[in-house]
Amino acid sequence: MLEAKGIDLYYGAAQALRGVSVIAEPGKVTCVMGRNGVGKTSLLRALVGQRAISRGTITWNGADISGLKPYERARAGIAFVPQGREIFPLLTVEENLKTGFAPLKRADSYIPEDVFSLFPVLKDMLRRRGGDLSGGQQQQLAIGRAMVMRPKLLLLDEPTEGIQPSIIKDIGRAIVYLRGLGEIAIVLVEQYFDFARDLGDRFAVMDRGSVVYSCTKADMDEAALRRAISL
Repeated sequence: MLEAKGIDLYYGAAQALRGVSVIAEPGKVTCVMGRNGVGKTSLLRALVGQRAISRGTITWNGADISGLKPYERARAGIAFVPQGREIFPLLTVEENLKTGFAPLKRADSYIPEDVFSLFPVLKDMLRRRGGDLSGGQQQQLAIGRAMVMRPKLLLLDEPTEGIQPSIIKDIGRAIVYLRGLGEIAIVLVEQYFDFARDLGDRFAVMDRGSVVYSCTKADMDEAALRRAISL
């Protein structure tokens, strides 16, 4: 289980996170929601170690990982699909997927078949350069690359942004599949309300760097959740 407790994060003198606490459990999806610029991406960057926190703790399966480097967190099973995808445009699809081998033991350095069963287009385009793919196909590639890492914690930053509806459905099915394995905790940053509502097991709404509303699927008041997001 991931637990971030009371974390603060600064960019110079500007405070991006203010006492943020979130939980992500295996077999469940934690949705982080809110308008642009409220700290959602900063939270993910803190969780993967791209930005150091100045206060609070981040624990993963009971161990404090607050001081670990990003590559050390990757070795611990934490994978990140960033906003904008950040695939390697000059590498082929296959080469992009193989970059996910970096934190793995040699015996695990192969592409799992479920990557291709969830995203068949990737198998058809293995020799194509990543930069030649459409935005939606690049998003599938970025998620596939994260899956290659055999993550135990998967962080997704707005995977539906700018994506056509058919591929949004594919991404939704992939998240449902990964959650159904029961072994992966998923944190989904998302502004598409219906997508998040349908997938989420736990919800946290952020505003001005703080969590201002939280609930579980069981006690969700949709009207209250929508109000919190629109503040």
